[in-house]
Amino acid sequence: MKKPELLIPAGSLEVLKIAVMFGADAVYIGGEAFGLRAKARNFSNDEMREGIAFAHEHGARVHVTVNILAHNRDLEGVRAYLKELKDIRPDALIIADPGIFMMAREICPEIDIHVSTQANNTNYETFLFWASLGAKRVVTARELSLEEIREIRSKIPPDFEIETFIHGAMCISYSGRCLLSNFLAGRDANQGACTHPCRWKYSLMEETRPGEYMPVFENERGTYIFNSRDLCMIEHMDDILESGVNSMKIEGRMKTALYVATAARTYRKAVDDYFESPDRYRANMEWYRSQISACTYRKFTTGFFYGRPDENAQIYDSNTYVKEYIYLGFAEEVCGDGTVRITQRNKFLAGDVIDIMKPDGRDVSARVLEIRDEDGNLMESAPHPKQVLYVKLDRKADCYDILRKEEQPDDTGEEQP
Repeated sequence: MKKPELLIPAGSLEVLKIAVMFGADAVYIGGEAFGLRAKARNFSNDEMREGIAFAHEHGARVHVTVNILAHNRDLEGVRAYLKELKDIRPDALIIADPGIFMMAREICPEIDIHVSTQANNTNYETFLFWASLGAKRVVTARELSLEEIREIRSKIPPDFEIETFIHGAMCISYSGRCLLSNFLAGRDANQGACTHPCRWKYSLMEETRPGEYMPVFENERGTYIFNSRDLCMIEHMDDILESGVNSMKIEGRMKTALYVATAARTYRKAVDDYFESPDRYRANMEWYRSQISACTYRKFTTGFFYGRPDENAQIYDSNTYVKEYIYLGFAEEVCGDGTVRITQRNKFLAGDVIDIMKPDGRDVSARVLEIRDEDGNLMESAPHPKQVLYVKLDRKADCYDILRKEEQPDDTGEEQP
């Protein structure tokens, strides 16, 4: 059994580097157009080149999304973009639209094409169809069970690759092809501009009584009737690893570097432990559980992997994430005296006890001894997101280590990416 690829999302160059350092075999990113995460920061062409070079230096690969479902007005721009990607040379393109697929085969045949989950890939004949057209890999639909994936593996060529999601947010719509956002907000999810209306709170209004809103109850648990739990397969990696998939994908190109580092490190260790010894994997289960809960999440489900999800796959009382840690920044540079330069993401204070999160699985508790700004001025606190700071800690940090602190009841504000 060959060790599958661990495929990690990145919404920026900084997060790409973190993903690689924390265990990704490959990273998937989007350019500034024609991907399904228009609100992510995404990559300029120069950033894409730098990210690919960094990944290759560390033995990782980069896949670029071109996975919108295109309209006529998009096609000229897509053609020009594919010509740019031909020059940039990512390791693979992730494509959903058959028209864009054929354009990519014409313009940059030397770049592997992976068929996106948005293409509704639910059976082995579909996999064989894409293989016949020159695809390298197909991403399974979210609705497939492990039994179905194993059957697909048995019916397709052994060198044709299967990719499947194992962690992250689930979409209420079939294979993520949603019209709700376009209808309610005029922003097309299939063009990368989803407003996530499945996370909204809904009420019922009777036609003859306009303006009189009545709550929608689902077994008296609440009104978030479309809101799905997040997928998490960390407790079932034995089934995933023995299913025949070639790539295990984590969702989250809108997520913070802390989320990406936590997910990458946890799944990296789980995979490596299993290949060393299944008993070692089972023995370390509590560590995996404790680590993955440090990600922001909406409560977990195993999705469709074991058949149709039961009612517990939905969350009816809230649309908010569970968040146990706050991202402070990462060690961009370590000075000669051990001081760490970071671009601060969320507020912390001199004297705070924080965690230094290391790629090898260790979490080192450290006290913030001193905070200085770029001009060397001492600061009691760091309240301004994206400010460059020099932080002295009582424990050693290395480049690319993540700094985080536990969520406190009085912490407020949105977590910065």
